[in-house]
Amino acid sequence: MGWGRPAGLIAGTGGALAVLVLLRVGAGALYAPHPAPQDPGPATAPAGAAPPTDTTATETTPTGAPDLPAGDAAAGRVVFNRCAACHAIDGPNRIGPHLDGVVGREKASVPDFAYSPALRAMAGQVWTPEALDAFLRNVRGYAPGTKMAFAGIASAQDRADLIAYLQSAP
Repeated sequence: MGWGRPAGLIAGTGGALAVLVLLRVGAGALYAPHPAPQDPGPATAPAGAAPPTDTTATETTPTGAPDLPAGDAAAGRVVFNRCAACHAIDGPNRIGPHLDGVVGREKASVPDFAYSPALRAMAGQVWTPEALDAFLRNVRGYAPGTKMAFAGIASAQDRADLIAYLQSAP
């Protein structure tokens, strides 16, 4: 027996370790939550220039609130599966509060639910479709310090569908 085999084993192990490290780094980058891009505000265009066109799924109204795409409640029911591990539509609180009647309801208002201080600070405000859209886009950006461990829903259409489903629920 010579020393060639252990050296080859060590080299092979090092190569396998390098592949595992690369997979770990790649998976971390792929599945890490990404914050929603911040709107820099209105851009200043030269006089006489045509206004810029927005190709995103949501645009803003003259009041600055996002104009949500039309939602499909049936498609939103499928999107709700992402929420169902922690929330119920019709029933008791789970890890998160029940969501029946959430659209139009005051934030942090479900009795007997221990909201995080971040959401309790919003008590008295209402969950409008626009507020839900912003929350679902970037939960931790909307309510820094929330206990909710959810990266958010990147697709504007999925958010609109989910909100339509929540509005159709009792």
